[in-house]
Amino acid sequence: MNAGDWAGRDLGSRTVSYTHRDAILYALAVGARADELDLVFEERLRVLPSFGLTLAQWAPDVLAEAGAFDNMAVHGSQTLHVHGALPREGELTLSARVGDVWDKGSAAVFDVIVECEQFTATWSLFAPGVGGFGGERGPGRPAPQERTEPHLATVHTFAEQAVLYRLTGDRHHIHVDPEASARIGQPRPILHGLCTLAAATLTIARDSGAHPADLTELAGRFSGPVIPGDALTLRSWSDGAFDLSRGDEVVISDGKAVFA
Repeated sequence: MNAGDWAGRDLGSRTVSYTHRDAILYALAVGARADELDLVFEERLRVLPSFGLTLAQWAPDVLAEAGAFDNMAVHGSQTLHVHGALPREGELTLSARVGDVWDKGSAAVFDVIVECEQFTATWSLFAPGVGGFGGERGPGRPAPQERTEPHLATVHTFAEQAVLYRLTGDRHHIHVDPEASARIGQPRPILHGLCTLAAATLTIARDSGAHPADLTELAGRFSGPVIPGDALTLRSWSDGAFDLSRGDEVVISDGKAVFA
């Protein structure tokens, strides 16, 4: 199969279960504070919508295991559209499929779509070496908008964050083993992109007076690595747009976080 042949392919359905402990562990891993009791205390718990992404992580793994691309593929961007609140604990039935597959010449971009009653999520996976199959290139990035001055804040990651977050499901060795991270050109293990994205939403919610569990839309493009312990500069705007930088390097671009 060439990369374009995977477009529209069904990746199956799974019923996944979790407890309030899983939801609390996730909240702590993305930066919830001890005094945010409705994120960390089971008697008041509201589950962060982005926790659903950990329950759906199996879907892009199925595509990789089917041979669509090799281990050089990277997570390019993520979207999440929330339809309803996640229960404190229980089961979700998730259905997954391949959406569009875009031909970037030397690479392909696979959209993996996961749907359930509570949310729809799309992983965009950049896969070097499998482009050039004659497909459409896909939409370009939107032109930069003229914007007002952003609100500035700092997202504080912590040294143990990657080893904690990996317990929520993504156990790729580049997040814990220096030898593995060195093979991708990083001298130290890096933080998961989805962890960084969720951490940004917590800061945006706190600064805007929203509740992080009221998230309705989330998006971001992963543009650079984050080392656990980094202090990241967050620029956000009133329409939900944001970006995140590590020094002079943008690590999440085209960000969006909208709250009810």
